[in-house]
Amino acid sequence: MYNEKVMDHFQNPRNVGKMDDADGVGEISNTTCGDILKIFIKVEDDTIKDIKFLTFGCGAAIASSSILTEMAKGKTLSEALALTNMDVAAELGGLPPAKLHCSNLAADALQNAIADYRNKIEHV
Repeated sequence: MYNEKVMDHFQNPRNVGKMDDADGVGEISNTTCGDILKIFIKVEDDTIKDIKFLTFGCGAAIASSSILTEMAKGKTLSEALALTNMDVAAELGGLPPAKLHCSNLAADALQNAIADYRNKIEHV
């Protein structure tokens, strides 16, 4: 059902953890499947310098979160905002159709974290 890359990111997720001093935090959940995803970003010079995630969900949700953090780290905020759920799924080498919503969660949580960061700096 899952390819080798998805299984690798599920079994050995990258950038897992909470970031207490995050510049932006994005959280999203899917009430249908119960997945919950939280993304933490550290921003410097309009670039994502560090990113972490916590995911409560299936293997595809964990793998999508893991690969997204690798894709976003080092990107400018604009570049990171351009990452889509299809980019996440493609980077993983594909997901089963019933699990594509997991890549949506990862991309949406990143967008929420960037929005949170921008909201904070606008109100300083």
